[in-house]
Amino acid sequence: MTIQLPDLKGGLRAYEPRTEPLPVKTGTPFTSRTVFSAAHVVADPFADTTPDSPAAVDWDATLAFRRHLWSHGLGVAEAMDTAQRGMGLDWAGAAELIRRSAAEAKSVGGLIACGVGTDQLTGPATLAEVRAAYEEQLALVEECGAQAILMASRALAAAASGPEDYLEVYGHLLRQASEPVILHWLGPMFDPALEGYWGSSDLDAATGTFLEVIAAHPDKVDGIKVSLLEARREIDIRRRLPQGVRCYTGDDFNYPELIAGDEQGFSHALLGIFDPLGPLAAEAVRVLDTGDAQGFRALLDPTVELSRHLFQTPTRFYKTGVVFLAWLAGHQSHFTMVGGLQSARSLPHFTRAYELADGLGLFPDPKLAEERMKTLLAQYGVAQ
Repeated sequence: MTIQLPDLKGGLRAYEPRTEPLPVKTGTPFTSRTVFSAAHVVADPFADTTPDSPAAVDWDATLAFRRHLWSHGLGVAEAMDTAQRGMGLDWAGAAELIRRSAAEAKSVGGLIACGVGTDQLTGPATLAEVRAAYEEQLALVEECGAQAILMASRALAAAASGPEDYLEVYGHLLRQASEPVILHWLGPMFDPALEGYWGSSDLDAATGTFLEVIAAHPDKVDGIKVSLLEARREIDIRRRLPQGVRCYTGDDFNYPELIAGDEQGFSHALLGIFDPLGPLAAEAVRVLDTGDAQGFRALLDPTVELSRHLFQTPTRFYKTGVVFLAWLAGHQSHFTMVGGLQSARSLPHFTRAYELADGLGLFPDPKLAEERMKTLLAQYGVAQ
């Protein structure tokens, strides 16, 4: 059986899908690494909404996907940019997502950490207003019993006049946090509004400020998530962290080598790409738990081509590919996204994503994925 896929020259080519998925299984908790998957939200396809409307979420399907990740031993990084924070999901929707997911995590014993930001601010804000917005969200996450991830703030990037403002705001929040948090440095390739974060567009200077925040409050920082897509910079930062502060890689281009590590250390993981890779990623980490770094790389290295494809420029639209693969894999019944973001990638992009994911054996039911891919192709006028 073959499926006709469009090529880049306007023609069609035959592709033969896999008939069996990659065999993966649930197993024991990880012992060598702490691994979070940032998780997407499932839109309610029957809601009468517009791209400017508050997000309409299918809560049953959204929580079911989180149970899927937990069943494989992965932690869930909730209400992050993968969940379309600031790209379809507003603070009200994120707050409800945090409440529901934290309760679900408690019921199943799942690991969860939740994003704390300032996205209730919809216009220009003062530093005091930025602090207050962060405080409101931090209080909610802590009340829900989840670990907090202090996300980069568009409002802070706009309001700060230099590194000293970041030191003041983050220092205030870390002193206030009841438990150690994860600090998230999200690069401008993921969100252009975060250009110059930490007070400088010079990454060396910005890194210095970032490390200064951590050094001043090592007891309040569980770890950092670095999403700059620069492996060497992450390794440099990792080696300069205070004892006991973890590095969670957010590098969706270079994650196998960063998680495997070197003679001077390794990164844990908090990755958007582990949303579609969940079972395979979990299997790889369990291999790494045995000390078999080569076997770990043998499983995870082949996934990098898919990840680089999904996260290609404009990187912020990677969520579209993530949700597309969740639909093909049968985790949701439709390919609709909050904010209408399903339109953010092209047919050639979807075609290549399908081919790469199928080649990796990511679809539990390859026949279902093939049928759904044919449905999408038909909508674009590609006859089979």
